[in-house]
Amino acid sequence: MKKLILRPWKAEDLKNLVTYANNWNIAKFLTNQFPHPYTIEDGKAFVEFANRDQPVHIFAIVFNDEAIGGVGIHPQGDIHIKNAELGYWIGEPFWGQGIVSKAVNQIINFAFTTYDIDRIYASVFGSNLGSQKVLQKNNFKLEARFENTVFKKDRYEDEIFYGLRREDWENAKRKI
Repeated sequence: MKKLILRPWKAEDLKNLVTYANNWNIAKFLTNQFPHPYTIEDGKAFVEFANRDQPVHIFAIVFNDEAIGGVGIHPQGDIHIKNAELGYWIGEPFWGQGIVSKAVNQIINFAFTTYDIDRIYASVFGSNLGSQKVLQKNNFKLEARFENTVFKKDRYEDEIFYGLRREDWENAKRKI
């Protein structure tokens, strides 16, 4: 039976992290903070960064004991204190298997039970249909679409915002 867990990143994950992250098909849908090419030095810095905060809120997606991607929930501050941003990626060999949808479900549960937030949001590139489907499967609602606001690798992309409210998460849990 295949097993999916979220756990903090470990130094032993470095090889897999670099192997799966060093892929333009992943980097093209992420901010420029996610480097391409993705080097061993980038991986070391990321693992250190991911484990800096308590509680840890940036996790490895581990499938059959192998780190194959990452997911994080990023609580916001100031006037956005009741919000947290969701981010995720997964190695290309694992696309289309429902793994990210399950990982996102787990991080949503973690976020709403750990933080005093009322909304989780994610922004995705307009051309990233797979990521949009992940959010829709997890009951996120389309909140806004901004045309040609993201500029990556010499081209503009639409930026699409999805949100999930605590009340909708609680109602979905009750239906199960």
